[in-house]
Order: sequence, then structure tokens, then C-alpha cells
Amino acid sequence: MSDDLRYPVGRYTPGGQITREQRDEWIGQVAEAPARLRAAVHGLDDAQLDTPYRGGGWTVRQVVHHVPDSHMNAYTRFKLGLTEDVPTIKTYDEAAWADLPDTRLPIEGSLVLLEKLHERWVPLLRALDEQQWKRTFRHPEWGEMTLEDALGMYAWHGRHHVAHVTRLRERQGW
Repeated sequence: MSDDLRYPVGRYTPGGQITREQRDEWIGQVAEAPARLRAAVHGLDDAQLDTPYRGGGWTVRQVVHHVPDSHMNAYTRFKLGLTEDVPTIKTYDEAAWADLPDTRLPIEGSLVLLEKLHERWVPLLRALDEQQWKRTFRHPEWGEMTLEDALGMYAWHGRHHVAHVTRLRERQGW
């Protein structure tokens, strides 16, 4: 854990040689993300959900809505990477999405959406073979990345946002 409120589990740093064991660990982290996020927000009231996790940061509610938004994009990126030759993926303005009216809704819908999405995504990840993990897509800002690199990033992403909530709860004594 880091003392940096913006990056409580540290910044994501891509690994070098990725092993099958590393991928399995990351798939496990992706699989656990919905339950960990649900546990992190369990029992919070509306005032707590509308508290920013740091000064200038998103509210807990926005974080909860952001995770399935991001992971839906990830799922699509994986499917494109598996079915097209080095597709250029679409980026999106996460901050603008976090300000849309649906991010003020109750969080249960987003928690269920994340759970249901992962019911499809995790079995897909577990079914990939060595050759498929090496397939790539092109991110307009980051360049070409393999699916296994993307897996590491999204495993980190879930831990990152759960830690935003759990660290806030620790600081606030919730």
C-alpha cells in the first residue's frame, strides 16, 4: 500500500516477462473484483457514498459506477483483440463519463452489472491459450499492447479502486 491517496496500491507498471502463474494470479484478482468492491461499500449511506475518496477526487458513488464502465470497455477490447488483427481501440473520457447523470444513481445496479459482466469475462480469460494471450490491440495513447499486458492493468484497476474506498473508510473511521 502507498500513502498516495490517488494511487493507494501504487501506479500500474507493466511487467516484463509474464508467466502463466502471473496471468492466473491476475485472473483471480479480476474474478474477485466485484465481491471486493461490494464488500468495500457495504453499509455505506448516501452521505458516505457521496464523499470524495480524496480532495479533488471522485466520490465513492462515482468510483463504483466507474469500475463497470471501465471493465465493459476492457471486455470489449479483449473481444476485439481476439477477433481482429491489431485493432485500434476506442478510448473514452473517464472524467466526463463520471460526471454523467447515471453516476448519481444508487450503486446496486452498477455492482450487479460488474458481477454479471465478470460472469462472462472471467471464463473467457480462463479459456485463452498461450497464442491468444500474445494477441494485441492498439491503444491510441499507449500504443500496442498484448492481452496479457491488458489483463495486468485491469487486475490492478480493480484493486486500485477498491483501495480508494477502503482507505477512505479507514481514514474516516467508517
